[in-house]
Amino acid sequence: MATTVVLNGRRSVTVPTWSKDELSKIAEADDLHISPFRDDGVTYGTPTWIWSVAVDDALYVRGYNGQKSRWYQATVRQKSGRIIAAGMTKDVSFEPVDGPINDRIDDAYRAKYQSSSYLRPMISARARAATVKIVPRDTRS
Repeated sequence: MATTVVLNGRRSVTVPTWSKDELSKIAEADDLHISPFRDDGVTYGTPTWIWSVAVDDALYVRGYNGQKSRWYQATVRQKSGRIIAAGMTKDVSFEPVDGPINDRIDDAYRAKYQSSSYLRPMISARARAATVKIVPRDTRS
């Protein structure tokens, strides 16, 4: 799926988005593996299991070890890779996140992972600083 966004009232661009079905399946699952590209920009890195949450129509992940997480550093450097979740493999882009949306992401983590002893570190300042939005990539040529 894609959404058309108008920039400055002049130019429109099409931005890939998750279908409601895809996002729902990923949000309900607890099996997301993230694989940013390696430094060669071609080879996928080793899949790393990570918690994910959906807020509005977007998918987010955080680094338990904050910005020191290897996968987080690779997402910032490479800006793309793939995820495997809910039986799907998707080519994606990664966008670092900051600002007030983090409060809503915290709430989503609380709702999804309320009984886990790892929840507190995942809503800490360290993890919030390593929040990434995962956006599907349109791989059609």
